[in-house]
Amino acid sequence: MSRLQQTHGLSDEQREIVATVRAFVDREILPVATALEHADEYPQAIVDGMKDLGLFGLMIGEEHGGLGASLLTYALVVEELSRGWMSVSGIVNTHFIVAWMIAHHGTAEQRAHYLPRMATGEVRGAFSMSEPGCGSDVSAITTRAVPDGADYVIDGQKMRLTNGGSANLVATLVKTDPSAGHRGMTTFLIDKTPGFGEVAPGLTVPGKIDKMGYKGVDTTELLFDGYRVPAAQILGGAPGRGFYQMMDGVEVGRVNVAARGCGVAKRAYELALDYARRRETFGRPIAEHQAVLFRLAEMATKVEAAHQMMVMAARRKDSGERNDLEAGMAKYLASEYCKEVVEDAFRIHGGYAYSKEFEIERLYREAPMLLIGEGTADIQKMIIGRRLLDGAG
Repeated sequence: MSRLQQTHGLSDEQREIVATVRAFVDREILPVATALEHADEYPQAIVDGMKDLGLFGLMIGEEHGGLGASLLTYALVVEELSRGWMSVSGIVNTHFIVAWMIAHHGTAEQRAHYLPRMATGEVRGAFSMSEPGCGSDVSAITTRAVPDGADYVIDGQKMRLTNGGSANLVATLVKTDPSAGHRGMTTFLIDKTPGFGEVAPGLTVPGKIDKMGYKGVDTTELLFDGYRVPAAQILGGAPGRGFYQMMDGVEVGRVNVAARGCGVAKRAYELALDYARRRETFGRPIAEHQAVLFRLAEMATKVEAAHQMMVMAARRKDSGERNDLEAGMAKYLASEYCKEVVEDAFRIHGGYAYSKEFEIERLYREAPMLLIGEGTADIQKMIIGRRLLDGAG
């Protein structure tokens, strides 16, 4: 086994979970990932396998039928899944964020209603903050929920929902009091039918957004036009807490994105190392040429550094401490290093990297998504800088 990305201090149970997922990736994901990605085909068989492994309930408490694992365990699982195909990790990530938000911010009724079915994968989650006109400025969302008797009526347009079509539960951030800034935002738990078109009265999922990479998993819009939802579907039962709830979800999501970067970078390094050992020029393997050897050394160092940063951020969150500084650092470092490692692997493959027959071509299109997912690099640096000025450093 490679010495890279070893995690010290794991329990026997954690090591067994990670090893089981690694074997699943090698057996069920890697052999089919590139073909499914090129076809932009939803990996239903892989999803069914993840259900059988209990991965949809990995971090849901045992009292609700889940495994009750730590964020670190989950992050290590995501790292392994992303090594196989990053889109697969995206299918569980948004589900996990919604489950986390319900578990930590939902009412007792909401936890009892959703979490047991989320643990089995019967209910699959997506979450929605972004809109066409707001980008990183979450406070600029315009989707409104107006009270009407015991219900709210929602109008607006949401953008870039991972699992927007396949999910049947969407945690959606809207404005309930536009004059109150961040305190005027509310998260609603939106039940819908999986699929595209009108998935509930007044609620439409137009279709998949065509993307450069990150294919297979569906990314969609969500259109509200007079959609009526009971007030009981407000996460936590009271309006005005949505921004804090979403940011808590995004914080753990950033650890997830860091783990994805670690997994993709590890796979790119594996491909480059294997190719460099087999490819010969000037009478010897290119791995023995100093230029390639130095490149491999730099790649391995980045793979290891990103992994250890991600582990630190996950462990801090598991300890109950605030981890926005560490999560921001991990997400920033892992996504940037992933891009660099993938590009170096691309260079080592030479002209073959440009062929769709080689896996590195897929990774080259997937890595850029990590630079913007769960907050851009510039947003991470703002978070990091402000926390340092607050005395965290």
